[in-house]
Amino acid sequence: MPAPVSPAAPWIAPTPSGPVRGALVVPGSKSGTARSYVLAALADAPSVLTGVLDARDTRLMRAGLAAFGVGFSDLPDAAVRVTPPDAFAAGDVDCGLAGTVMRFLPGVAALADGASRFTGDPEASARPIRPLLDGLAQAGVRIDHPDAVPFTVHGVGHVPGGSARIDASASSQFVSGLLLPAARFEAGLTLHHEGDRVPSPPHVALTLAMLADRGVTATASGPTWRVEPGPIAARDEAIEPDLVNAAVFLAAALVTGGAVTVGWPRHTAQAAENILDTLTALGGRVEHGDDTVTVHGSGVVTGADLDLTRASELTCIAASLLALADRPGRIRGVGHIRHHETDRLAALEAELGARGAGVEQTADGLLVQPAPLTGGPWHCYADHRMAHAGAVLGLAVPGIRLDDVGATTKTLADFDGLWRTLVGA
Repeated sequence: MPAPVSPAAPWIAPTPSGPVRGALVVPGSKSGTARSYVLAALADAPSVLTGVLDARDTRLMRAGLAAFGVGFSDLPDAAVRVTPPDAFAAGDVDCGLAGTVMRFLPGVAALADGASRFTGDPEASARPIRPLLDGLAQAGVRIDHPDAVPFTVHGVGHVPGGSARIDASASSQFVSGLLLPAARFEAGLTLHHEGDRVPSPPHVALTLAMLADRGVTATASGPTWRVEPGPIAARDEAIEPDLVNAAVFLAAALVTGGAVTVGWPRHTAQAAENILDTLTALGGRVEHGDDTVTVHGSGVVTGADLDLTRASELTCIAASLLALADRPGRIRGVGHIRHHETDRLAALEAELGARGAGVEQTADGLLVQPAPLTGGPWHCYADHRMAHAGAVLGLAVPGIRLDDVGATTKTLADFDGLWRTLVGA
């Protein structure tokens, strides 16, 4: 797995001289923003969205929908009005390295009249897409070259729908990408999953909840989902903060013995409980406030056996925390992240190993043996979560040099500024 070479100067991760204490507002959820943009584009009237994430992935989502004829108007206070077209136009989509774009927009392209070509970053061709496109084909859509990006969706203005069977064990986005537009299919869609368990079930639950909020009948029964045909209602809504991004900042309290407060919704379909349980298992103490959470650290990270099946996006920062822990640890339930922005398990094994930790891949995760660590290069592999992991490691290990901190703009436009402000650098 070659590490990408960044033309930018290395970013030296700040190492604070004492406990990190502070509070910050984390921007909106990438998952929520992506789904809200798609559902607003599919709705029967304009919607106003507040709290949307402005980052590379969501800009690509917005540009892709605009290519299909969706209107976007920026309003005061960081709100956006999304206006659906009378009919979707065919258009070309740059996916970048965004799984949400390459998996959520083909179903919209299928409703357009004409051919829509999907391209992306060089690394995008390694991200799995075939099960999603197979599902669309079973629903009556013709697709050229469905094995990987680039591919072309041939829309005829309508999708018959009906039923489809796919293996979604590599990504829950295959399920969400088929359910989001399914109410606009003539017969709706009954989707059956065949294979190992679907990873990250809270993301599918979020899709179902957001469909229900817009008046769509969407149900789950085991590994089968049903979306009834019908209108998707316009809805003004506020996007929740991204709780996985929030966890990166909360980790600073854990490592340094400080206390960090972030905004935290009382009720959410995100994996909030799993995130906080993980930070607690690693030695944090969680304090709930009014729409906030504060994590207190002792300065000692506790080694733990972590099942991250429901919160696999935590894997990179959890691995860095385990490399700093007082005893060996393990991460389970995340084998599918070998197919994320990069092979995250191989990347973590390589980068943490190079800094001195003992890291071994298992079938579904990692074994991490803490050891004295040294500063040095940290390759990000164009992956925002790998960049986050390097920043977390740098809290305790001086001289960690990230080759591509810009990868964080995928889901957090000013990670550098927020991080430096929080840790006092």
